[in-house]
Amino acid sequence: MDAPPRELRYVRATRLLHIVFADGTACDLPAEYLRVESPSAEVQGHGPGQKKIVSGRQHVGIIGIEPVGNYAVKIRFDDLHDTGLYTWAYLRELAEQHATRWQDYLNALESRGLSRAPGRT
Repeated sequence: MDAPPRELRYVRATRLLHIVFADGTACDLPAEYLRVESPSAEVQGHGPGQKKIVSGRQHVGIIGIEPVGNYAVKIRFDDLHDTGLYTWAYLRELAEQHATRWQDYLNALESRGLSRAPGRT
């Protein structure tokens, strides 16, 4: 089991979740990225190949972060999405794969004619 982060702080002005992991590695993850990569079944589906592309979340923010035991947090977004648990391991995975996952997301939007902008989905 991964240790809890040393710091987990949402910066509302920039819509970034600042994380300092137990080993001292730090990162800033955008709320939009966290939302479109939500670990919820609503986004990830119930099996391989079922992931949904969430569009129109360019301006999404975080309105709450609740600890879940000593292994995860539940993030509430201002679009009212609040399912899925962000374990410490999943947050680290998102941090380590940020550039690749983000580009894959942008490519998926483009190939489907979707947009990050609200109302243009």
